[in-house]
Amino acid sequence: MSNSPIGVFDSGVGGLSVLAALQAELPGERFVYFSDAAHAPYGERGDAFVIERTLDIARRLVDAHGIKALVGACNTATAAAIGLLRAAYPDLPLVGVEPALKPAAAATRTGHVGVLATRGTLASGKFKALHDGLKTDRVRFSLMPCDGLAGAIERLDETAIQTLAAKYVGALGRFGHAPGEIDTLVLGCTHYPFIAADLQRLAGEPVRLIETGQPVAQQARRLLAAKGQLAVGGSSGSLQLLTSGDASALDAAAGRWLQVGAGAVALG
Repeated sequence: MSNSPIGVFDSGVGGLSVLAALQAELPGERFVYFSDAAHAPYGERGDAFVIERTLDIARRLVDAHGIKALVGACNTATAAAIGLLRAAYPDLPLVGVEPALKPAAAATRTGHVGVLATRGTLASGKFKALHDGLKTDRVRFSLMPCDGLAGAIERLDETAIQTLAAKYVGALGRFGHAPGEIDTLVLGCTHYPFIAADLQRLAGEPVRLIETGQPVAQQARRLLAAKGQLAVGGSSGSLQLLTSGDASALDAAAGRWLQVGAGAVALG
């Protein structure tokens, strides 16, 4: 199993931000990335639909590609389906993502954290439990559902990206380091790190942006090491891109965000 691939999936191209962190952490590993672009974005779908798609994608990656681990590079899918995935594949190392509220709570000095995420993520029971467990007299979170932003990033629609990013960052409130101002901003969707420079400009340079790619990659390494399944020394990493949508769109996104052209394959 050590030379089997690691499966990574998202509703679209957002998970490429997590894939980039995985490749940096595990350069000798093989990866299979599945973009469910025909059904994106998950954040604006119901839980039942997301669960159905997540389980179907996991089955495909296990049966057709023999993956040794699975990374759900989607906050919405993690919130809706990670428990069911663990029950369905008890021996498969699984890593999900969730908005980085915990490190943000530790990092803030003003006690005010902004969170940008999809409506589906913010409405999930998993997010509510995380949020309620961290909300204290010292730390409060301002939550912003960013309808349409993941889709704009998916389409590489620069005009929509700029318009929506400005709208949602502006609606969060004042940013800065004075008491009560937002000094820490959580990027609660895997699409959002791709526009981190835009979000930083809108929030201001002193504001700290926090996302989840590196912690996810480190957890994947820990789980594979514990099972003795890290790629053997001297292995050469590789990437296969799969999508339920337009292969050329995934190739364009991979070229832009990862600087690779891997020849994506569209699946029915």
